This record gives sequence, structure tokens and C-alpha cells, in this order.
Amino acid sequence: MINRPAHLLPESLRAKLGALSYAFPVIGSHIFSFLASQHMIIMGCNPRIKHVIPGIMRAAHELDALVAFELTRTEGGLDGGYTGNTPELFVETLLEYAEQTHYDRPFLIHADHLTIRSADDLERASVRELIAAQIAAGYTSFALDASFTSLQDNIEIITDLAAPIVKAALGLEVELGEVIPVGQESNLTTVSETELFLSSLVNNQITPQLLAIDNGSKSGNYLDGQMIAIDLERTGEIFTVAKQYGLSGLVQHGITGTPLRIVGKLAEFGIRKGNIGTLWQNVAHAGLPLELMDAMRSWSKTEGKDIKYATGVFKVEIDAIPADNCRQIQEMAYREACEFINAFHAAGSASRFIAWAEDNVCA
Repeated sequence: MINRPAHLLPESLRAKLGALSYAFPVIGSHIFSFLASQHMIIMGCNPRIKHVIPGIMRAAHELDALVAFELTRTEGGLDGGYTGNTPELFVETLLEYAEQTHYDRPFLIHADHLTIRSADDLERASVRELIAAQIAAGYTSFALDASFTSLQDNIEIITDLAAPIVKAALGLEVELGEVIPVGQESNLTTVSETELFLSSLVNNQITPQLLAIDNGSKSGNYLDGQMIAIDLERTGEIFTVAKQYGLSGLVQHGITGTPLRIVGKLAEFGIRKGNIGTLWQNVAHAGLPLELMDAMRSWSKTEGKDIKYATGVFKVEIDAIPADNCRQIQEMAYREACEFINAFHAAGSASRFIAWAEDNVCA
């Protein structure tokens, strides 16, 4: 088991993990700051179905790679979202799998897409309550997403909601430009609005480490004939601006379905975190018992909802699948994770981070 300095762990988990635990969740601001000196992308994984987690951990352990495990507000809110994972349950699941698999590499527990769709006080209060619960549960970094609102509202909302995250010195990602589903037109983030957004946040004493943008990528599964169009030139221009305001880099959403030859180029244009969500759902679905998948598809058709919303409805059945199905899912997740870690130039990043932290993070 590698050395795991206690001051790198989130305060809420230090006593719980103890000296003999394998799990090594790291305060996100440290890892995000480390990324500024790296030519790599940390893989953000949204494990809507838990059986993919051991395979991802195995890949990260063998390749000595930093990874982030994350859920969005809709995937894992206070009520469990559409996956059935409350903040406490999600953290507990990650820690249990780390112990079972002897996974001792540093990793993030990330609150992905804490989406605020309006300046409404009630919605803001709901997100503030969720952030408090996630900090208490042991989340190490946060992505505040008010990009559905006007630019000025985005600035004001982030300034308000980021306060407890900044106070706890946890990792902070913000968003400017919403990545939309496959089949819809993108509204690319501009350089000028990036400069206004980041300068305003810095003036308000909010210093994010990462910025998510709309550079043409899409969320969800691409269908036959649909084009993948990521504007790398615009991405690089925004990265230049982001660095001027102290950010480590950019976040790429919508990687599911993007060819690895394109994925591998993203680091050259400032992408430092790449989020992969739907892929892990696809992997899990491929290994679930056929009868269970048939029931989930039938529910999805009857309800007129995307099949991802069946995850929480069938959580008890999914969690109880036979061991052979679990092993199949874990093996597929392992292979996919290895491919992305290598494409992201992230192999060896865990040890590099630990060495960096010795010189750059005070106890």
C-alpha cells in the first residue's frame, strides 16, 4: 500500500478511513492544481450502475492513473436522483470497492453538473443544501453549472454557491456554455465571454481551477450518420484565456462515441479533464441479464423516457445480478478504462501527483 498523507484527504473522511484503509480520495484542488503542469487528461467517470467501478479501479491501479468518479445532480441528488445514489451512498460504494480491490491510487469524488437552471432562490437553496451534504459525505471537488442562465446571472450564482467549496479548499470547476444532446446545434463558447466570466469571478474572490465549455461536443450516444465536430482551435483560444486567470485547464464533456484518435489530441488544446458518462451505462447494460434489460427497455418505452431513467427504478434488481454478470461488466469496464487512460496520456499520473504533492502541498 502506498503512502497516503492524511492532509491530502478531505477532512470529513480522515477519521473514517484511518491509517490502514486502501482508499485514497484526494482534495480536488490539489489534483486540479497539479494538472496545470501536465500534458494529460484526468478521466471523469459517471458510474450510474455501480458494477463498472471495480473495473475502472483495476485499470487505474494497474496504469497508475488519476481518475475521477462522479455523479451529476440528476444522477445522485439528495433523493438519489435517477440512479438511486444519494451522496452518502455513492461515497460509501466507492470506499467499499476500494477496500475490496485494494485500490490505493489517488482519486477524486466529484460532484458533476450541479446544474442551476434559473436565478430562483428556491433552486439555489436546493443546490446549496446538496453541496453541504456532499461535503459532509466526502466529495472532494465540485462542478457548478449555471450556464443555462444569462452570463451575469451565471457569475452571480457561482459567486454565491462556490463560497463553502472555496472555504473548504475543495476543487472547483465552473461552466460556460452548455454541452447539449446529440442531434441539436451547438452554441459555441466565445473567447470574449470567457474573459468576462473568469475576470468577474476572480474579482469576486472565486478562483476555479477548471472551466467546462461548449466546443461542439455532444452528450449521449451518437447514431449512425451523426457527425462529431469539436472545434479544437476555439478550445485552444479559450485555454489561453483561462490560463491568464490562473486556471489549470478545460473540461471536455460528451466523450462517449468520440474516436480515440480525436480524444488523444484534446490535451494539446488545454483539456485537462474528460467526462465519460454514457459509455459506462452502455458497458453495464451489455452485461446485465437479458431478462432484466428487457424489463428496463419495456419500462422505458411505456414511460416514454430515456432508458437511463430506469436505473433507479430497477436498482434493487441491478444491484443483485449474478456474480458472472458482475465479472463480465467489470472486465468490459476495465478494457474501456485502459484505452481511455492511455489515450488521455494519464498512465503514471498517480505517482507523478504524489511526488508533486510532496513539494507543493503543505501538511
